[in-house]
Amino acid sequence: MSDALGPLMFLGALVIIFTGYPVAFALAGTAILFAVIGSLLGHFDWILFSALPNRIFGIMGNYVLLAIPFFILMGTVLQRSGLAEDLLETFGILFGRLRGGLAIGVILVGTLLAAATGVVGATVVAMGMISLPIMLRYGYSPSLATGVIAASGTLGQVIPPSVVLIVLGDQLGVSVGDLFLGSLVPGLALAGFYLIYVVVVSFFKPEMAPALPAEMIDISKPELVRRIFRVMLPPLTLILVVLGSIFAGVATPTEAGAMGVLGALVLAALNRRLSLKMLLEALDATVELTTMVIVLLLGATIFSLVFRGVGGAETVDHLLTNLPGGKISFLLFVNLLVFFLGFFLDYFEIVFIIVPLMAPVALDLGFDLVWFGVMLGVNLQTSFLTPPFGFSLFYLRGIAPPEIQTTSIYRGVIPFIAIQAMALILLILFPSIVTWPLT
Repeated sequence: MSDALGPLMFLGALVIIFTGYPVAFALAGTAILFAVIGSLLGHFDWILFSALPNRIFGIMGNYVLLAIPFFILMGTVLQRSGLAEDLLETFGILFGRLRGGLAIGVILVGTLLAAATGVVGATVVAMGMISLPIMLRYGYSPSLATGVIAASGTLGQVIPPSVVLIVLGDQLGVSVGDLFLGSLVPGLALAGFYLIYVVVVSFFKPEMAPALPAEMIDISKPELVRRIFRVMLPPLTLILVVLGSIFAGVATPTEAGAMGVLGALVLAALNRRLSLKMLLEALDATVELTTMVIVLLLGATIFSLVFRGVGGAETVDHLLTNLPGGKISFLLFVNLLVFFLGFFLDYFEIVFIIVPLMAPVALDLGFDLVWFGVMLGVNLQTSFLTPPFGFSLFYLRGIAPPEIQTTSIYRGVIPFIAIQAMALILLILFPSIVTWPLT
């Protein structure tokens, strides 16, 4: 019976979560329930709860986690100060003469916003509200337009400074800077694959992605150069300074995040868009998301404590290290589980539930944990797009015009899911894609 308590506890938590109950409380409530059951059966010692205060204070005093509110605030300030709108307009002028130019601009802006915000939902909503009406107005296929926006918005999952990579670094016990460095090539490669797909579609099916009318991009070269310097260079410089300071070892992610917030505020002020209303809205969004992460982490901590107390960790370790096929079976199991849970759960929830169970097994099997973390990030990004429950699809459906059918959104993301699946396979077959800058 003792061997069954761990798996039953895990399944019980999932059942409660799938009923719609808040994940943090589902985890904590399941933990308390199984602590009582385990104690009655003689398989759990309540003295383990004496370690809970130290764990909670450890979370509150975790310097790495302090980077989360900084990067969220940096991205929110840049978005609410009109950065995304200015970037999209400028890229539209630059590439509008080309077939598929608007879609190319959306992907490039999505990549920049991913590096500026690290928050998927905010990027998808901002891109959708600004670019989708323009793309539809000038004859873009609804499926291509929505697919490009949804896919580009999810790049914030793997392009640093991704918030999910910060949480993964904390849960895996590896350097967040190493995760950022390791995810840079996979993230940029995904953006490159998206661009190639758009170019190919525009070439073979020009009616799906027409060029903009000449009057829409009628701007003198001096004005275009001024616009590039004014709109594109400042945020690019900020991103390079923030990430460069981390990669060079000059600053920790937390210190770089604080510097990024200061830089975002300076840019907003220079553009005369720094107002008390905008700042309060950005702070409110930051507090809301950060609080959700911390509450989730507290619930997951209680769950992890009881799970180990009833012998669940040993059961999972034994099960996964003895799978037929060894490493290959483990990777297949982990990726399918994360992909499946991505239909229903937020990426923070998946990280806090799955990673503490899988990380020790991955380490025992000899996997590099930085590579393992980046692989999980790419997998989670794929699950964001997968119908019918992908979170990016919900974000986009919420702001898309009523004439855009949900089936069009689903059709639009399928090619990008295939691209991401291909990238995930390449990542598994060639781990050096992640580890080469770290060796």
